[in-house]
This record gives sequence, C-alpha cells and structure tokens, in this order.
Amino acid sequence: MPSNQQPISLLLCALGGEGGGILTDWLVETARHAGYPAQATSIPGVAQRTGATTYYLEIFPVPTADLGGRRPVFGLNPLPGRLDALVSSELLETGRQITNGLASNAHTLVITSSARALTTGEKMVMGDGRRDNAELLSLVNTHSRARHVLDMAALTKQAGTVVSAVMLGAIAGSGLLPFARRDYEAVIGDGSGSAKASLRGFALAFDAVHAQRTQAAYIEQVLADEPADTAPQASLPEALRREFPLEVHGLMALGHARVCEYQNAAYGERYAERLRRVLAAEKTGDPQNLHGYRTTVEMARWIALWMAFDDIVLVADLKSRASRQARVRGEVKAGQDDLLRVYDHFKPGAPEFAAMLPERLAQRVLAWDRRRVATGKAPWALPLKIGTHSVLGMLALRGLAATKRLRPLGSRFQTEQALIDRWVDAVVRLSAMYAPLGHEVALCGRLIKGYGSTNERGKDNLLHIIDHLALPALDDPFTAEQRCKAVAAARQAALSDEAGKALDQALRQHGAPARPVKAQPIRWQHNPRLKVKAAARP
Repeated sequence: MPSNQQPISLLLCALGGEGGGILTDWLVETARHAGYPAQATSIPGVAQRTGATTYYLEIFPVPTADLGGRRPVFGLNPLPGRLDALVSSELLETGRQITNGLASNAHTLVITSSARALTTGEKMVMGDGRRDNAELLSLVNTHSRARHVLDMAALTKQAGTVVSAVMLGAIAGSGLLPFARRDYEAVIGDGSGSAKASLRGFALAFDAVHAQRTQAAYIEQVLADEPADTAPQASLPEALRREFPLEVHGLMALGHARVCEYQNAAYGERYAERLRRVLAAEKTGDPQNLHGYRTTVEMARWIALWMAFDDIVLVADLKSRASRQARVRGEVKAGQDDLLRVYDHFKPGAPEFAAMLPERLAQRVLAWDRRRVATGKAPWALPLKIGTHSVLGMLALRGLAATKRLRPLGSRFQTEQALIDRWVDAVVRLSAMYAPLGHEVALCGRLIKGYGSTNERGKDNLLHIIDHLALPALDDPFTAEQRCKAVAAARQAALSDEAGKALDQALRQHGAPARPVKAQPIRWQHNPRLKVKAAARP
C-alpha cells in the first residue's frame, strides 16, 4: 500500500426531508459490504429552505483485508480545496458549498441537480428574486475538475421514490468509489415496494451519469442547457403571426393562449388589440427598429398576466381541474384502489364577493364591511372547507368556475380593464415620443403581482410612477432621458422594498411627491389576563 494513500472524501448536501441521512447510511453500508473502511459525520442545517444539512464521508480506497490489521485515520471535516466529491440535490446549495471554498478545479468532482427549490430569500423579493441558473452552472463549471449535472427532481418523480436514491445512483455511476453496482443495490434491498422504487431511481441516475461519462461532448450540453420543457407549446393564430413581428411571437403566443383560456376568444382579441397599439407606437418612436420591438415584447408578457388576474372564479377552476386531481394523487402516491380525500380551505371576504357584483351592489357590500371595521370588528369573511373528492364539493367548484361568463359584469373586471388601459395608454404615448421611456414604463408591469393588499399596492405604485414621473415628460420633451432614468430607479426601488420606503425616497429624489399615506384602522384588543387579575383582588 502506498504510504501517501489518502481517503476519498465526499460532502453530501440535502434539503429537509430528502433523506440525506439515509443516503449517508447507504454509502457507509455499501463500503462495508464491499469490504472498505468508511466513516461519516453530519452537520445539521436549518428549516424553511434557508440552508441544507450536510454529511461528510471519508472512504479509504484500499480493502480492509489488504491493510494488514492497520486502520486508517479519518477526518471529521472537509478540507477547503481538497474535497474529492461534492454531491447536492439542489443547484443553489451546490453554489453555496463552492463559495465556501470546499471545491476546487484540481480535485473536486461535482454531482448536482439542475432543479431548484426557491429559498425563503428568493421568495420574499417583490420582483423576480430567483438566482440565475446560468450563473450557478458557470460556478460549477469553473470550480470542478469534472461535473455531472442532471435533473434529480424529474428522475425522482419518474421513479416514484426519494431523491436520496437518485443521488446514490449518480454517485455509483460516476465511478468515483471502488464499489461495484451490485454492492450499492444489495444495500438498498429488493423486497419491499419502497426498495423497488429506490432501485428504479438508482438505475435512472446511474444510467444518466454513465451516459455522460461516455459522451464528453454531452457534458457541455448538460451544463449549458436547462432541462427541456415537456409542456405543450402554445401556438399563435396565423392571422396574428402575419400581423406581428417574429420577435413578439413567442411571448404573445403564451399570452394570447392564457387570456383565451381565462375568459374567451373575444378576450384574446382584446389582448391583441392592446398589443397592436403598442406596436404601432413603438414603430413611430423607433422607426429603424434599433431595439428589436422590446417594448411590445415586454407588454405581451405583462398585459397577459394582468388581464388574467386572480379571482375566486379562477381559483375554483384551477382546484377542480382533472390535472390537479391527478397531480395530487401522484404526490401522495395513491394507487388505483386507494381512497383519497382532499379538502380545500377557502376564506373569501367582502372584497372577493363584491368583485363579482355590478358596481352599485359592490359598493354597498364594501361600504357595509367598512362600517363593520369602523366599529372595531374584523373584516367579514366566510371560512369554507370543501371536500373536492366528493360529488357535491366538485359540483360546487365547477359551478363557481362556470360563472366566468358573468365575470365581465363584475365590478373588479371593469376596474381592472380601466387600469390596464390607463397603463397601456401611457406606454403608447411615451413610446411614440421617446421609445426608451415607453420601454421603462412597460417594464413597470412587473409591479403587478400577487393578490389582495400586495396586488393593490403594486397597482397604486404603478399609477403613481406614471402620473408623477413618466407623463410629465410629455410637457417637457427635453427631460425625457432624465425621466427615463427616474422611472427605472423608482421601479427598482418598489421591487426591492415591500414597505415602500425605498420607493418614496426615490420619488422625492427625482422631484416627485411621495405616495399618499393611507388610513389604517386601529383595533384595540382586550387582555383577558387583566380581568383575571382584577377578579383575584380582595
């Protein structure tokens, strides 16, 4: 045995509930089954998707029988830059460990999933807070001597198992450890249904990584390309394809299909008509097409999202679709002979009911609710528990979903259309005058997101930016470029701070008034402990 023989070191990263401890036990048992010394330690992580639990293994690459009674000395922690393998079930976790300096392009094989589970920090951002997958993959490519990237989430779902089995198959397929495939499979077992599912996941990952090893050119393709989208692609009607430039077709096809499904074909035509106005204005402001119809492309995205706003009709439709029922059965792994009960909880309030009523009736309902709140009561709401596995429950949801034909008569539908037209009018006027300013106002469509108070706040911010930063440029064309920068700064501020303090500061810096303060009711709560103390006094 060479005197400089070193253990093979692996760092395993798994999210909560993914079976990282099981994977560690499998690897240790595989080493013992194959006759090799091994040791494992773990470092607990945190919950709510703010980190991962890591497991550190060292495996001596010489069989115990050949050591002559000697025992190798293992380490308890990975050494920065000396790690032999980094295995992770989530792409951002891979990036975190690399930034900790554990991996190096001289020693480390990186096995990672290309799938993402968004962190709490990513979800809290008002705009699109997702980390760029391309940057993470570039980080993997730079700080590894070799790498295997595969969609472990898709393989796990395909096999009907847990991701730890897929990770084990990827490690086995990489050839890093001196074990035969049968050693791994023997540890997993072959008797129970869960063992069979684990073996399926193991085999899928083993074959995927083995194929990457034998095809070096395919490795670069995996790193460069995101997982293929197997969803059916929307197609744009031929008449609209001839009318709109090629640059717009992709997003417009998705947007047109979405609004048609949301309401009807006439609603899809209304969507197309709004885009026609934007396209005509952009051609006026940018006759040489120096920017590739970028404003129309952005509006194709954000108009569709706003026009398909969330309401109780859409929620009922989504929750009662056959595809949703199939997905739920798949997630809980229910068989054909299994009984599955699904209960959906709803709590619509006065605004949700008023949204479906004509304007006059809606105002009466909202006024009644405001009077309740003014007297110290909580806003009215109707808690509902609907069993969507039952005939009555499904009929209730499908009946509510069928009322989408009446949606245009509701007060919210009319209000939303008026606000959309107000925004589109501003983009059209500004694009014809100064194309970059129109584009910045189009990007402000990102402010409209979520539901309830978040949605209302986004619309208020958008209209305030239009009225006080963008449209004043119409009266003073010499400041259009400055207005363009001001709108961009205000939009970024609104997306970075949900409370709106950053937006108010950006508005004041560019000579616009801060948003008006909205009145909020003060509710006094009785402390029951004070009554107990008073009763206990002599």
